[in-house]
Amino acid sequence: MKKKEARVNEQITSPTVRVINYDGTQIGVLNIKEAKNLATEAGLDLVEIVPNSNPPVCKIIDYGKYKYEASKKEKQMKKRQHVIQFKEIRLSPKIEEHDFSFKVKHARNFIEQGNKVKVSVFFKGRQITHVEFGRQVIDRFISEVEDIAKLETDPQFEGRSMVAVFVKK
Repeated sequence: MKKKEARVNEQITSPTVRVINYDGTQIGVLNIKEAKNLATEAGLDLVEIVPNSNPPVCKIIDYGKYKYEASKKEKQMKKRQHVIQFKEIRLSPKIEEHDFSFKVKHARNFIEQGNKVKVSVFFKGRQITHVEFGRQVIDRFISEVEDIAKLETDPQFEGRSMVAVFVKK
């Protein structure tokens, strides 16, 4: 959906408008012709800022600069809207050393990017009888990433897996 553009100079249809000068001082309610004359004398444009009020509020400014400032403001707002994602790292209670270090490396990467990391130790079959192995794996994981991350939720069981969530410090 495209955003509505502000009306400028001849596009303004209201017979009277409330005019604000380029320095921010309020001039008052003027006839549209007088307002346009003031804008052309200043070498600027008459831009409708608040079209829904009665009378519409117009400002005497450079329209190009106004559009530039608006787009700059919009980009800044988009930049601040970083969505935090959940990344999941799945481990097993009997994980080998290289596999473990590989998963830790990925988790560190995700955390540095600002994402939350959910570490799951999944128990298959009869492995569920040895919960202590899963706890050891999670404890080892905690010690590997404790310099850049902190635990958001302590390790707990969810079905057949032990889960812990990490966030950036």
